[in-house]
Amino acid sequence: MHLDVLDLRNFYYRSALGRAAQKVIRDELVGMWPDCKGHMVVGYGFAVPLLRPFLKDARRVIGLMPGPQGVMPWPADGKNVSVLCEDTLWPIETGHVDRLVMLHGLETTEQPSLLLDEAWRVLGPGGRAVIVVPNRAGLWSRSDKTPFGYGRPYSFSQLEAQLRRHQFLTERTLSALYQPPSGKKLWRKSAGFLERVGHNLPIVAAGGVLIIEVSKQIAAPKRPGLTEAVRKPLRALEGIAKPVPKPESARVAAADGTL
Repeated sequence: MHLDVLDLRNFYYRSALGRAAQKVIRDELVGMWPDCKGHMVVGYGFAVPLLRPFLKDARRVIGLMPGPQGVMPWPADGKNVSVLCEDTLWPIETGHVDRLVMLHGLETTEQPSLLLDEAWRVLGPGGRAVIVVPNRAGLWSRSDKTPFGYGRPYSFSQLEAQLRRHQFLTERTLSALYQPPSGKKLWRKSAGFLERVGHNLPIVAAGGVLIIEVSKQIAAPKRPGLTEAVRKPLRALEGIAKPVPKPESARVAAADGTL
């Protein structure tokens, strides 16, 4: 079930914990995609907190927000790029998206398979997607004080298997949010230190969220008819002498019983 857009807005823009989470995940995303100049960048779910770095140079930025969640205008200081849409019916032409970000989308939808099909449809050749989900083994998925405590948490193996079934190829995996999901000043002051230390810990055991970058995998086209390799499958038998027909005199003799 999708969370309400007002709750998401209040977390990411009006709480110290939410602003910290936003910065950590956004920094990881920018590290993956340092240059999106001329690209079409789309966010789905509540991904707009991660999209601001791309507003300046990207050809176009769109924030897709699912109907059950609701929509809010974004950015607050510029022309609105937010769009309300159905989970599995995005108002984007096939193959036009260069970069896609999902945050609070996959784990909260009731139709994850159809959602991934729609994501695959809008990505163009060479397109990349980054999907952020709660880590099943992390602390954030166990607390309902943040949006990461709702929906279905994942392990890396579960997430990769689901994406592979929808023809996505894994390019990069990492984890983030090693700080506890607490707004107490002690943890806020040590958040930067914990994030630095956390990158040296095992991925599945520490981070509150899993971040995976995938590319669109396109199957080779199937051509009608047999290929050259199949048209002559028995080359090992080539060179065997062909049967030579008997001369006319031999056939006559065989018919008379004199041969």
